Amino acid sequence: MTSSTHKHQPHQLPNMYGATAAPPPTPSAQPNIPVSTSDAADALSILLRRLPSPTLTLPTRRSPPATCPPTLSLNNSTTAPALLDDLLSASSQLGFFQLTDHSLPSQLARSAESDSLALFDLPKDKKESSFPKNWPFGYEADDDEDDDEEQHGESFRLDSSCSTESTELASLDSLREFTLAMEKLGVRIVELLCSAVGFENPIREDPTRFCSLMWITEGVPGNKPVLSGGFYPYIVGLQYQIRCQKYSLLADSGWVSVLPQVDSVMVTLGDIAHVWSNGKLKKVRGKPVAHLGDTNNTRCISMSLLVTLPTDSTISPLLPKLVGSNDDEIEKDEEQSDGSSGEREERLFNSFSFEDYAWRVYHERILFKDPLDRYRI
Repeated sequence: MTSSTHKHQPHQLPNMYGATAAPPPTPSAQPNIPVSTSDAADALSILLRRLPSPTLTLPTRRSPPATCPPTLSLNNSTTAPALLDDLLSASSQLGFFQLTDHSLPSQLARSAESDSLALFDLPKDKKESSFPKNWPFGYEADDDEDDDEEQHGESFRLDSSCSTESTELASLDSLREFTLAMEKLGVRIVELLCSAVGFENPIREDPTRFCSLMWITEGVPGNKPVLSGGFYPYIVGLQYQIRCQKYSLLADSGWVSVLPQVDSVMVTLGDIAHVWSNGKLKKVRGKPVAHLGDTNNTRCISMSLLVTLPTDSTISPLLPKLVGSNDDEIEKDEEQSDGSSGEREERLFNSFSFEDYAWRVYHERILFKDPLDRYRI
């Protein structure tokens, strides 16, 4: 009779391989049986023929079509209220437009382009000695051949007098006249913008309150963006359309492709105008970027006139009755200029140094982050 203390032992299977036998080999340890390459290819071919034919429709990738910017006419038949309404609409919705019926002769623009082409044809040492770097003015060329992400061309940044250190380049009369004419038109646009938005023009055609920068760039053929350095802060930028040419603009909504009319002046609003208006006016970051395509024989000269500020300036919103900052210059009167009362508008930007901001956005090449974000309240 079995003892009650005997523990039940589980049944064990006998070891069919013996006490010291190794376990059976795994499939991976089995010897490989060589298979003929032609046999494998024939088998794969038979399998593929048995599969149904795919009917895939791949989407066609197309670049967004270029749009024509809003058109504003400066002829005498356009009434001032209608012009200001159209200007405010385009500036507050897009931040760019094109001007027609302006006072700039097309022949002057073409002669200025010829002067600019002559500058790029100079030897490099002549360019550097005639236009030494005196930031933001001077000659610049990006010779970094290892940069595969961007293509950079040469550029000249000149003052409104197109000053040069070389007496041999005194023949830039057309470029100089064109620059001064563009500057005059740009100052007028600033005056119209201030009237449309409703604040006092801070430059008032006073040459000590503003300065101009003529930025001349020769593009590099190819499908990549043509960038030359960073960008420089400005109030308004002007570019005469000598021929049919597409451009990309980095607007608040992202990259926009535009095709202005020939002999029109494309106007872009810059970050200074955006801050002055307390964010009411849209802005374009940097200059228009030309679409050059992949034609190796194409030479593209861009002449952009930037109406900007002296380096010792301070940038801040200019709208009346702003609150939300400790700046002493903010208007706190309850009455508007026309005697009526209204609600105060919250200030969106802190004041900041133009020189510090200009140096940072030019040298850091900020493209994907709005550099004004650090000054927003």
